Amino acid sequence: MNIDLTGKQAVVCGSTRGIGKACAIELASLGADITLIARDERKLLETLGSLDTSKGQFHDYLVIDFSEPDELFNIISDYASAKSKLHILVNNTGGPAPGNITEAKPDELLKAFQQHLICAQHLVSQLYPLMKNCGYGRIINIVSTSVKVPIPGLGVSNTIRAAMAGWSKTLAGELAPFGITVNNILPGLTRTDRLNQIISTRAEKYELSTDELEQMMMEGIPAQRFAESWEIAALAGFLASESAAYITGESIRVDGGNTPSI
Repeated sequence: MNIDLTGKQAVVCGSTRGIGKACAIELASLGADITLIARDERKLLETLGSLDTSKGQFHDYLVIDFSEPDELFNIISDYASAKSKLHILVNNTGGPAPGNITEAKPDELLKAFQQHLICAQHLVSQLYPLMKNCGYGRIINIVSTSVKVPIPGLGVSNTIRAAMAGWSKTLAGELAPFGITVNNILPGLTRTDRLNQIISTRAEKYELSTDELEQMMMEGIPAQRFAESWEIAALAGFLASESAAYITGESIRVDGGNTPSI
């Protein structure tokens, strides 16, 4: 299959590290123009310099902190008003801190809800009209396998990810008539800073070395390894393409067979 995104314009959130950065690199390699979004301008500039421009792409970035939803709304509103078209949005935000839901404070839930669902809603509300004008749109949400089976010790994350999944499914039904698809990618254990944080926290809790715990975790995965960020991004590239036009409202796992459900 030859996937060509030349001429397509994409916004990729959380795009200076991990899965978000891998998605930006993948979409650029397929020919898309990329607008990076993250809060660290230095890292944005570094990522910008790593994007493929061999097909004449133009890449830029926006400095946005997702802990400030109102600021995000204002910046995205200005961005959208200056654009005539947009085709792809990758919603990607770092997960909440580990911990049991019984120990979570209401402010932690509210903060996570704002950073994930409210910010995603602001982005879509301002950007989907540009997709509608094109008759082509791909909204891709990087979520978690906890949408299918909650992950122990990630109480706030499990709660917010489930809300994102419900939001996405609703959105998919509303936007399908306009040629806009909405899908969730559910990464399993993937080599990112987020996974390192989880391993470190659990290793301390169970009085194990991080190497010991990492090996135990991999042994519990049918594929016997963690995913790499580019493997998640490869699915994003397909979902962003014309070939995926009839796939919408789906939550697709990339987890090495780890989630114990059909």
